Amino acid sequence: MATQVLTTPSVTVEPELCKGCGLCIDACPPDVLAFHKKFNSKGYHYAFYLGEGCTGCGVCFYACPEPEAIVVYKKGYVPEANEEVA
Repeated sequence: MATQVLTTPSVTVEPELCKGCGLCIDACPPDVLAFHKKFNSKGYHYAFYLGEGCTGCGVCFYACPEPEAIVVYKKGYVPEANEEVA
């Protein structure tokens, strides 16, 4: 099995952990996060990654008050075998 290495930075948001405060969206320097049109099970519009343009700076991670709601993957990251990276 070939080892997958991320060639560009990426960010994932766990919809069920996001409370829709928007702090990550406001803090994101490259402006690559937005509110989703859908709601999570708690009734919040959750943040999501637009799919390109992430620089891997991690500002969204530090701005988020919810532990584990946002994960930032740096360029060159090697995911584990069972890990799915957006």
